[in-house]
Amino acid sequence: MSLFTCLRHLGAAPLATEICLGCRLPASGGLLCEGCKTDLPWNREACPRCAMPSVLNLPCPACLRRPRRFDAAWTAFRLQPPIHAGILGLKYAARFEQARLLGELMAQGLRERETLPDLLLPVPLHWSRLMRRGYNQALLLSRVVGRELQRPVDAGALRRLRRSSDQIGQSARARRRNLRGAFDCQRSLEGLHVALVDDVMTTGATFDELTRVCRRAGATRIEVWAAARTV
Repeated sequence: MSLFTCLRHLGAAPLATEICLGCRLPASGGLLCEGCKTDLPWNREACPRCAMPSVLNLPCPACLRRPRRFDAAWTAFRLQPPIHAGILGLKYAARFEQARLLGELMAQGLRERETLPDLLLPVPLHWSRLMRRGYNQALLLSRVVGRELQRPVDAGALRRLRRSSDQIGQSARARRRNLRGAFDCQRSLEGLHVALVDDVMTTGATFDELTRVCRRAGATRIEVWAAARTV
């Protein structure tokens, strides 16, 4: 079974199995064996400011020209197969097993960090989109990552005030304009180190606007985390 097939049909396999869902060989624990995990498109060399793949983890030219509002960015993977299929399944087909798999893989990469945030904040959906979809994929990922790293998650701290137009295909400038004033923070973040969590990071415009809101609420350090980064 290919890993692509594994990500699509993970729900059909018993989650307690010790057989890797990618290659069907014995695994030492978890949903994938170490070999299949290694073959995933990990984003290990990336710009520390926007998570764009970068040689030797050096800041990319775009971030050197125009610094981000947030302090650091990290994504587990590049948005490539089979990760792309897993995220689409989670986001549009209610394949909740993908949240467990992707969240556990995110936590695996994040455990290497010296300092973890005080609080995880999932990127919010507007209420109308949440009603139609029935769940927030960013919250599902946050809960898995938070459980694995023993970090608290606040599902209600951030609120989307208005529904912006679809951002697919828009330039970074258009995305920033589209998101201006779209979010609010419902609590004090005074003195806290927080991480904003989402499924995919594209231009970073959503994270930039949320960072502005979190700074206003008192956050002292703001990181952004996502399962995957477009390249």
